[in-house]
Amino acid sequence: MGRLTGKTAIVTGGAMGQGAGIVRAFVAEDARVVIADVAKDEGQTLADELGESAHFVAHDVSDAASWASVVEGANERFGPVSVLANNAGILRFGSVESMPVDEVELLWRVNQLGCWLGMQAVVPTMKANGGGSIINASSTEGLGGMANTVAYGATKFAIRGMTKGASHELGKYNIRVNSVHPGMIDTPMTRVHGGDAAMEYGASKVPLRRVGHPEDVAPLYVFLGSDESSYINGAEIAIDGGVTATHAFGG
Repeated sequence: MGRLTGKTAIVTGGAMGQGAGIVRAFVAEDARVVIADVAKDEGQTLADELGESAHFVAHDVSDAASWASVVEGANERFGPVSVLANNAGILRFGSVESMPVDEVELLWRVNQLGCWLGMQAVVPTMKANGGGSIINASSTEGLGGMANTVAYGATKFAIRGMTKGASHELGKYNIRVNSVHPGMIDTPMTRVHGGDAAMEYGASKVPLRRVGHPEDVAPLYVFLGSDESSYINGAEIAIDGGVTATHAFGG
């Protein structure tokens, strides 16, 4: 306990699933956390559960004005933002031939633009206060391809690339930017696409023979948000049970 003492964090998509796991882990390590999500009921419930160290705000990551409000509010309530977990994202399946353009654009706006706007919004605060840590959620689909995830994968490859560029641009301000690449994690976002059957199929592709859970991912965010990772910048870290190390990836 105490690995994030004195730090103010924003976690997007923090109301449920992987995001909620990150929020809980941050609070457990003494961070003050703004839970930013479009899921109002779930977000407020989580904030109420965690007490004074957590605060919920309704937030659309694709809206620059919403980002400005979230960062300003976090600075005022808890002190200067020093950690941003750009966790919000959506998953849609569809082939190159058949996927509707509006679905492609939605993926881009939430996953890629949302990540960009988040970085842009927190940089002035982090620069003015000696640095910070930005953790961008990509995916194993940002490391390799899989059928019917071309549009989704494009956003996750983009996040990987933006992370690399931003790590060079912002490093001189002691702002570290890293990307996290989860494999199949058992969350509401993934379960909606097949339930238990999807989880079982996903587990069969993993060398550890199980899918991940939010509790498997959250400790990596704690590490990257803490001063323990002060010399890690521009890294891409897979947390996938070994999928990307095998020929099963993309199968």
